[in-house]
Amino acid sequence: MANTKTKNLTEGPIWKALTIMSAPMALGIFSVIAVGLADAYFLGQVSGAALAAVGFIYPVITALTSLSIGLSAGANAALSQKVGAGSNKEDVQRLALHATGLGCVLSVVLATAVWLAFPVAFGALGAKEDVAKEVAEYMPLWSLSLPFLVVMMVTNSVFRAHGDGATSAAIMIVAAFFGIAQNPIFIFGWGPIPEMGTAGAAMSTLIGRVVAVGIALWIAWQRGLLGVCGNVLTGVFVSARTILKVGLPAAMSNAINPAGMALVTAAVATVGDDAVAGFGAAGRVQSILLVPLMALSAGIGPVVGQNWGAKETERAQSATVWAFGFSLAYGAAIALVLAPFATPIAGLLAASESDQEYAASYLRIVGFTLFGYGMVVIVNAAMNARDKAVWSMSLSLGRIFAVYLPLAWIGVVVFGYMGIVVAAALANLFGAAAAVFAARRTSLLSFDKISSAIPAQRPG
Repeated sequence: MANTKTKNLTEGPIWKALTIMSAPMALGIFSVIAVGLADAYFLGQVSGAALAAVGFIYPVITALTSLSIGLSAGANAALSQKVGAGSNKEDVQRLALHATGLGCVLSVVLATAVWLAFPVAFGALGAKEDVAKEVAEYMPLWSLSLPFLVVMMVTNSVFRAHGDGATSAAIMIVAAFFGIAQNPIFIFGWGPIPEMGTAGAAMSTLIGRVVAVGIALWIAWQRGLLGVCGNVLTGVFVSARTILKVGLPAAMSNAINPAGMALVTAAVATVGDDAVAGFGAAGRVQSILLVPLMALSAGIGPVVGQNWGAKETERAQSATVWAFGFSLAYGAAIALVLAPFATPIAGLLAASESDQEYAASYLRIVGFTLFGYGMVVIVNAAMNARDKAVWSMSLSLGRIFAVYLPLAWIGVVVFGYMGIVVAAALANLFGAAAAVFAARRTSLLSFDKISSAIPAQRPG
């Protein structure tokens, strides 16, 4: 078996370590977002019911895929700390194997539950007649693809824990490429392949995930990142407990946002259908604008994890300082762009002039506070990497359910749609302040060292 390839993130400029881990992930995360946009585009050509089904399906599957994000966070925290501490190679390999197996078992259980429960669940959400039929075509195949997604994400966390963000991003891009490229073939039919409609979108996703997970496991095995060392089950329960200590709260933390957004959308619906459409278009633009910050949150995990495992606390703190600084600078750039160009940007994804106006008003105001949301996801990833997942879950809960949701409903009653927009902006500002507080309480930020940490890490 090939020697393990590990990038040491405990040495050299901290900004360089963050860049190496985060830059490739920007492409990977963007490719994942592109799959959802492609599904909506092609299914919109099938029928109105198929497009409406997308509106029901995606918030639900976004919450369900939180399992993959949570387990990958747990695996990254456990593995990156072991790597940083210089643990025995066989112990690291065995832990990676346990993480992959745990992800497979839990995702099969969840996928089976989803397969059995989705008709009742989507019926309770309001999917009826033609829309329910489209949902029923999509969900069985998507449920079958869930274990492949989870194993792929956990394996990607193995790469990142060893300091390899490029391979992790490449695997995500492969899955997205197959999912998007096959969409028109399976949705509309081609040659011997029959027209599958909504089921075709799920089939494309399934094939993309199967191919990607096969490649990911093969590369991990060839590089010696996964391995059968002695008794495979040695320490399996300790591994599971270590991974789930971070993984379960992290999964809940990632499920909080889509769940909260569904309730905020209900508030938007009281304004009218145009407001819902505009709010949705603004959300899609926002998801694209946030890609660099989401990539940074993926990159900071292994940097903090390795350094924490190596007892390099000051380097972990410097990583937080650099990441917060980038969030502030990037957020300012977004605000400067959206202030004059929110309307034409919204027009790229908004269907009508009225939808565009609602979307633009959201982007113009909330754009000034997106740095706050970036700080939340960054510090959540950093806290997960050093086994403080309950803190990250509490931060996400507080932002959504203590601030955004109640202010959105109060705001829509008093001020209409603009009240919801202001609530979103205030939630982001609260998130920024809470992120700084949480980082200090979990020893990831020290004001005494901010002035010296950044210069100390500059090259030369």
